[in-house]
Amino acid sequence: MFDLTLFGSVFFTLFVIMDPPGITPIFLALTSGRAAKVQRRMAAQAAGVAFGVIVVFGLCGQQILDYLHVSVPALRIAGGLLLLLIALDLLTGKADEPTQTRDVNVALVPLGMPLLAGPGAIVTVILAVQHADGFAQQTSVWLAILAMHVVLWLTMRYSLAIIRLIKEGGVVLVTRLSGMLLSAIAVQSVANGVLGFVHGQGG
Repeated sequence: MFDLTLFGSVFFTLFVIMDPPGITPIFLALTSGRAAKVQRRMAAQAAGVAFGVIVVFGLCGQQILDYLHVSVPALRIAGGLLLLLIALDLLTGKADEPTQTRDVNVALVPLGMPLLAGPGAIVTVILAVQHADGFAQQTSVWLAILAMHVVLWLTMRYSLAIIRLIKEGGVVLVTRLSGMLLSAIAVQSVANGVLGFVHGQGG
């Protein structure tokens, strides 16, 4: 009733793509300056939004993309451009000025999507669900997805202790470093999308 090998394969693939350790400094940068209660809520919201997006695409992702005539490369480029805008805010210090809109939306965009539930994770889940044969394999895939999002929530939830250790100056440093990291992720996402278009046209 449970395929441990498949569970491990899906879990570790998502772990590499969604990268909980790598998301920690970005989460700290985007949530710095908020009350601890707000930060904890944002950690739960980000994980919840990512899980919701992944579930929707896992159940009917291919149909959604086909209906909208959206290719995976286009999804990668769109996600990369959105992340690049956030990265520029982190690098220039604009993200250090919290607003009510940003307080509400930061857990949704960019944390929930496209940073956590990005094109790579979406495509991985679509393929895993499509290839899972029978109840046992389907259960294993969905349990792996759930476990991955629990890990993401725990990582963000308990990374808040780092803020209390590094103080304000450390937060500024983490913010700038996160901007550089996020910009690199964004550029790579766009590059992967462009390559996807080129290879698709070439085929």
